Amino acid sequence: MSHTFYTPAKPRLQRSELAVPGSNPKMFGKALESAADYVFLDLEDAVAPADKLDARAHIIEALREHDWAAAGKTVSVRINGIDTHYMYRDVVDILEQAGDRLDTILIPKVGVPADVYMLDALVTQIETAVGIEHRIGLEVLIETALGMANVEAIAQASTRLEAMHFGVADYAASCRARTVSIGGLSPDYPGDQWHQAIARMTVACRAHGLRPIDGPFGDFSDPDAYVAAAKRAAALGVEGKWAIHPSQVELANDVFSPPAAEVERARRILSALEEAAREGRGAAQLDGRMIDAASARMAESVVAMADAIAERSG
Repeated sequence: MSHTFYTPAKPRLQRSELAVPGSNPKMFGKALESAADYVFLDLEDAVAPADKLDARAHIIEALREHDWAAAGKTVSVRINGIDTHYMYRDVVDILEQAGDRLDTILIPKVGVPADVYMLDALVTQIETAVGIEHRIGLEVLIETALGMANVEAIAQASTRLEAMHFGVADYAASCRARTVSIGGLSPDYPGDQWHQAIARMTVACRAHGLRPIDGPFGDFSDPDAYVAAAKRAAALGVEGKWAIHPSQVELANDVFSPPAAEVERARRILSALEEAAREGRGAAQLDGRMIDAASARMAESVVAMADAIAERSG
């Protein structure tokens, strides 16, 4: 192992991430009661310009009124981009009035590390000024060609940074990809045209202790295609996926939860290696297959996820 090590971000269960427009406060209570691990209240793309100020006020009220933590939810706000005149008031108003109830801020269309630094500096000042006792995390959307070109540097931009999300729709537009289906596959491409982008973002996340999260799938009338996309992402090491419709929440939870048989085998691997270590052996056999320290690291990841899900369910 290298002597260079990045401390992992604060662990959070993030299998399903329910997007809720800030302009639709009727959805807040339903999001609170949903099975989603994580809810982000949106001020950006899901909110029309004429509704952005009202949406901000609705979100502040929702953060103050609802006990998201008691419901087992991580709650975040997707602010408007730093290239808009809405952004600074999004951060100032929400943090000053409800920052003690907020877990993370989701920053859209991040292109360079300085974008993250800007938010880090602003959040730090507000936390100090109003006495917010917990440290608010930052998460970023990688959804432009510039962001993907700088993804490794962005991953190191702030100690507040917890996760990266792949924003497939804007990424497709930025790359001028020939598609109008959000997260869907092109019949003209021999495979998954998003594979390289998600894999690159995932490697950047894992190298620097962050959580990789897959973004939206637009056709919520096609659950099979959603599940297939989620499984492709999970196979690469992604921890969760957006749900732009409540019907997608349980699908994401199922895909990103390790199956019971996988958890049971992981526990057996750890037990067998513990026994081998007591006997002075570095490797062991289980069900006719060799297992070693690498097997233990994979098994520990599975067990940790299973334990986190059990704790939330309990």
